[in-house]
Amino acid sequence: MNYPVWDVAFGAGLLIALVAVLHVFVSHFAVGGGLFLVLTERKARHENDPKLFGWLKAHTKFFVLVTVVYGAVSGVGIWFTIGLISPLATSNLIHAYVWGWAIEWVFFFLEITAALLYLYGWDKLESRLHEWYGWIYFIAAFASMVIINGIITFMLTSGRWIQNHQFWTGFFNPTYFPSLAFRFAIALALAGIYALITASVQKDAELKARIVRWSAMWIVPSLIALVPMGWWYIRDIPKDVWASARGPMPTGTHFAFLAGILLLVTFALALLTLIRPARLHLAFSLLVALVALGAMGSFEFVRESIRKPYVIGNYLYANSIYATPIPGDGGFSVDAIDNAGVLASAKWVENRALTPENQIAAGREIFRVECQSCHTLDSYRSVKKYLALRQWDQTRIQAMLPALDVMHNGVMPPFAGTGAERTALASFLSTLHPVPSSAAVATDGKTVFERNCSMCHQVKADDALFAHLPHDPQVAAEALKDLPNLFIRMPDLKLSDDERAAVVAWVNTQRNASKSSAMQGGN
Repeated sequence: MNYPVWDVAFGAGLLIALVAVLHVFVSHFAVGGGLFLVLTERKARHENDPKLFGWLKAHTKFFVLVTVVYGAVSGVGIWFTIGLISPLATSNLIHAYVWGWAIEWVFFFLEITAALLYLYGWDKLESRLHEWYGWIYFIAAFASMVIINGIITFMLTSGRWIQNHQFWTGFFNPTYFPSLAFRFAIALALAGIYALITASVQKDAELKARIVRWSAMWIVPSLIALVPMGWWYIRDIPKDVWASARGPMPTGTHFAFLAGILLLVTFALALLTLIRPARLHLAFSLLVALVALGAMGSFEFVRESIRKPYVIGNYLYANSIYATPIPGDGGFSVDAIDNAGVLASAKWVENRALTPENQIAAGREIFRVECQSCHTLDSYRSVKKYLALRQWDQTRIQAMLPALDVMHNGVMPPFAGTGAERTALASFLSTLHPVPSSAAVATDGKTVFERNCSMCHQVKADDALFAHLPHDPQVAAEALKDLPNLFIRMPDLKLSDDERAAVVAWVNTQRNASKSSAMQGGN
């Protein structure tokens, strides 16, 4: 709230994802590829193989161009992007881990220097010294991963850092070690995958076959090792973090499934290269890399989606509002904004007045400050499409806003602001997809459920709605007249008599079907 909002038409979150996924796909290769260079050089010297040396020299140039040139530029691109899109989160990470970043930058400088000396040193340096430059590069690259992994995992599982704000408490957080092991295995696999690309353009069929087989020895065991490491990683993620991935909007589980499928495809393609290694084509090697990129991107989407609604776990929401008051937060916590108002708290707002004539303009400002970090109007996570699906009018939108943080199993931050500001936001949102006042009330129970209940409830026997709603249709319909009385966090929706009767009948049908299915499963 100290900073202006950067408007990204197709979605700020999507922009970060595009920049970051491409960077991590190269940065992980920078780690595994460094070890690949040294061990392959040692293999070539041990076997006295001049052909392998010749290929490795060319591969080193490819490695340096990809990792040092693109890797460095895209790394700066990440800082530039997150600094514009989420400046408060970036500021928190710098202040909490300034010495960590400083040390990482020293290692990165060492990486670049060692990589360039390693490239320059072919045929110019004594073999032992040249190999040592390779080892220095790998050690520095791995050390960079060790440090960055601590900060990235801290953003997902901040652990006891919330209480003591100590460097090492946040650094060695609950997912630090499983994440490091998982990422290192990915780095080793990528070393082999990138090697397939330069191997595929070799004219010497016998040399190509040997390089492909050597590369597969990096890919296949590393992908197999990802299975237990992935289980270790998932096991150490707190249950409340995984809860959102299994809720009504299970983005995390969808991308986890996709990552698993793409890793299996990558594994299968790597095995296929061994059938006729001497005939590997560039197009096939690029296909392997593209599928691996999809798997890497899916994994990163899992990590990002299960972190919601936070950008720093249990500390800072994705919209740069602190979850709880802390010293020096500048009054940018939920409680402080509830008291002062979001328009009064945000420093870069043009329309602060809340007059009847300024409702929509003020609502647009509130949307930019509180919602635009995750949503767009028409593109990525479009609010307009969501409202069109739900068919909510202004009254219904306003009733839903106080319960944002329980919708979709808690993947959204709570609304922060006054009651008048909720009204203004509802006024603006209602203009995106106006619902005619004369629109017919849905009398199909499933439609009523999907429009009004599905953002919090699922069609499952253990769901609260199924468990606590009375079985008697008349009693249940009467209970739905006062939703907050059923559960204090439920929105104060005023469903019509027809809507309540329809949804009760449908819920009872689903409840009976679920019970029958459970009994059949038991038999």
